[in-house]
Amino acid sequence: MRRRIGAWRTRREWLVVALVAAATATFIGLVWLMAPAIERARLVDRYRDPQADWPRLQTLDGRDIEPLAALPEQPDFPANNPFSEAKAALGKRLFFDPRLSASNQIACASCHDPSLGWADGRHQAVGHDRQVGPMNTPTVINAGYKKRLFWDGRAPDLETQIIASWSNPIEMAGTPTQSARQLAGVAGYAPLFEAAYDDPRVTVDRMTRAIATFMRTLNTPNTRFDRFMRGARDTFTAAEIRGLDLFRGKANCVRCHNGALLTDGDFHHLGTSVHGVGNYLGRYRETGAPEDVGAFQTPGLRNIGRTAPYMHNGFGEDIDIKSLLALYNMGWWQNAPPGEKTRDIPLAQLSPLIEPLGLSADEINDLAAFLGTLDGASLYMAQPELP
Repeated sequence: MRRRIGAWRTRREWLVVALVAAATATFIGLVWLMAPAIERARLVDRYRDPQADWPRLQTLDGRDIEPLAALPEQPDFPANNPFSEAKAALGKRLFFDPRLSASNQIACASCHDPSLGWADGRHQAVGHDRQVGPMNTPTVINAGYKKRLFWDGRAPDLETQIIASWSNPIEMAGTPTQSARQLAGVAGYAPLFEAAYDDPRVTVDRMTRAIATFMRTLNTPNTRFDRFMRGARDTFTAAEIRGLDLFRGKANCVRCHNGALLTDGDFHHLGTSVHGVGNYLGRYRETGAPEDVGAFQTPGLRNIGRTAPYMHNGFGEDIDIKSLLALYNMGWWQNAPPGEKTRDIPLAQLSPLIEPLGLSADEINDLAAFLGTLDGASLYMAQPELP
């Protein structure tokens, strides 16, 4: 009898041990399975704290990365072209006036259409006499904050850029002095110049400064991204915060897309240019430096959801944001040398900042979700009544 009781107690003890072990193993397994979700939740909470408490950036040696930031309400206006409502109102009409072009049919707004994100929705711009240019039209939204303009950075300010596009034979093909004389004969413009400059004379310089003043008012400083950066941390979903973390970390986007404009203002080659085809020289045309062949300026990412197609040459057919992210994920490619040399131009070298990322499909979705927070108001405006 005692033996039976002892055996029963032993079996019960072993059963308890087995049940405890099974429960412990189950608990450990659940913790292991839930660990990624717990870590993601902690990450999201961390990004709802002040930026100083965010995960530290893993920067490259010698790489200056500006912290992400909200956009100031407006850019600085040059001392020689201060803001005035009257000047901006004049510039708005000039921006939409096709009489600045050689054909009297192309306005600045023809390629920078308010209904198309202030770009043109084309892979490559179409200008005077239906000529197709070699470049994709960038949006002019937030252009007033930029230090260099055009894909190759050849213009230091909006005033220089306006004259260059106005007189370019495959863009507006205008002759600024002739345009000024033509508009001087339009009675309705004299009062607008009088209001803007206390003088009714129409000159190229005054036209240029008015257009630049208007363009410096085309800004999107109140996107969800801006509100998040100003402290409204509940503005982002968990997926958008995970995308922000990828943007700053694993996806390496912040290496080139940083600061308030989400651009370093620098020039890089990604493999999109083909040696000897179209405008493939990039910054090299300005500097003559071999490392600048095929290097084009990093675009800001604000309103990226409204300004397709992408890249300096409108690269690819049906390339949406997720497709573009997939190309960055694979690390782009290094173009092969051409069969023959092209005017002894060095072969463009893939930027050393580009490398395969190893992002999962879910991570690409999160990254795309974050990029969606950069879209601001469309700033749509109807064409003003012209004099």
